[in-house]
Amino acid sequence: MTNTILQCLPTAGEAPRRLAARLAIPLSPIELHRFPDEELRVTVGPAAPTTIVYGSLHEPDHKLLALLFASEALRRGGAKRLVLAAPYLCYMRQDAAFREGEAISQKVIGKLLAEAFERVVTVNTHLHRTSNIADVFPKIEADNLSAMPAVAATLRGTLDPYTIVTGPDAESQPWVSDLAARLQLDYAVLQKRRRGDRTVEITFADPSIFANRSVLLVDDIVSSGGTLAACAKALSAAGARTIDAIAIHALFAPDLAATLFKAGVRSVKSTDSVPHPTNAVALDGVLANALRKECRT
Repeated sequence: MTNTILQCLPTAGEAPRRLAARLAIPLSPIELHRFPDEELRVTVGPAAPTTIVYGSLHEPDHKLLALLFASEALRRGGAKRLVLAAPYLCYMRQDAAFREGEAISQKVIGKLLAEAFERVVTVNTHLHRTSNIADVFPKIEADNLSAMPAVAATLRGTLDPYTIVTGPDAESQPWVSDLAARLQLDYAVLQKRRRGDRTVEITFADPSIFANRSVLLVDDIVSSGGTLAACAKALSAAGARTIDAIAIHALFAPDLAATLFKAGVRSVKSTDSVPHPTNAVALDGVLANALRKECRT
């Protein structure tokens, strides 16, 4: 029996196949069946002592339950070490209660997954006040990988050398500065004030730096598209020549791309952390580098 195997939820697209090929380990699908009353039946493949479970956790609610059921079946099948590879990790934004009675979802999900897995590997998790992914999973191993090496490898040699890499707010500075350094480009960070779940206001410290320049706009999560659209409109007004966008996690409806184009975005690319028509950046190399130690012979 092989020591390590990769199993995947059925909504993961082609990414698990590429990852299994890089790691040179078998890939097995996890089958999900819904009964007429919406209860879920989960069937896993043969377990290995180390079993990596791949599941990108967009549209997460039924997937979380599937992961728990899969964990139970894999343990019973002989798995001693379970590793969750979740390139998009859900429910991380709510790390504090802002109103009386609000649940802190990050704590709940952290505890839930820590009880089912020995290690969690994710990519550019949307952490606000939590400084480190280890604080979400204090009792197990956890890795919050950067997509920037893969993004840089995809874009290298395709951009105007005077492109300015731009992020929508102060939170974006770590990945924007990292990507700019890898591509040897300038970078700038905008100022965002959120007016609601779908409305933001964008301002600049110095609008003149964008005049007649190409802009690569990078955001970690694009769900409603409101932030990207507001940034594009503001950058166009500041005189940007072209605006291209990179989404690390593309959660938006595919038809929303038309709204972004109308706002001034020329093209939208995303990583394959979430299967999406805009996928252009494969993360299997980044994930394989982190998971290779699990593939002992």
